[in-house]
Amino acid sequence: MRPPQKFNYHDNPAWRMFRIMGEFTEGFEFISKLKNSVTIFGSARFSEDNKWYKESQKLAHKLSKAGHHIVTGGGPGIMEAANRGAFGGTPGDSVGLNIQLPKEQRTNPYVERSMGFHYFFTRKVCMSFSANAFVYFPGGLGTLNELFEIITLVQTKKIEKIPLVLIGKDFWTPFLKLMREKLLKEYKTVDEKDFGLMKLFNGADEAYEFLHKELRKRK
Repeated sequence: MRPPQKFNYHDNPAWRMFRIMGEFTEGFEFISKLKNSVTIFGSARFSEDNKWYKESQKLAHKLSKAGHHIVTGGGPGIMEAANRGAFGGTPGDSVGLNIQLPKEQRTNPYVERSMGFHYFFTRKVCMSFSANAFVYFPGGLGTLNELFEIITLVQTKKIEKIPLVLIGKDFWTPFLKLMREKLLKEYKTVDEKDFGLMKLFNGADEAYEFLHKELRKRK
């Protein structure tokens, strides 16, 4: 007689569905408490001596002092820099929405309020509805994924038009040029007005001036 097989909860669709529902429920309850926040994205691989790490820390500190919660993915690199800038003694909290990954991701020590996610898509949905503005520093595939996710939601009016800030002209200008040449001119798959959804800056100071002005309009 064969012994009974061990039940694997991870392979059970019903178990997975309830886990997803639980993450959404907990996630939306968590982000609903963030009434005045800015989400910052960027590479997890930058060290603290990197130029963009320093700019992220500076921008987050300025925004946090002005009373904005700073939301990141809770990991290292640009995320750590932003949480570090908002950490301790500023009116805005330092918040991390983390993801469980085999490499690169760990909750950085500057997160004051956090929530961990198992699924990328539940985390991404919560991050998409967690901010009054989004900031994108140079990064990898995850950063690009988050940018195109948000800009698509704004373009299709699934979320309201909010500030989308790109920082680092040397990084973002080639992407925007390629989009204009291929998507706009050659294939005609986007409109010129879509480029107006993003604002490009080269550093924290000018980005802060723009964000501070835009976010004051929304209060």
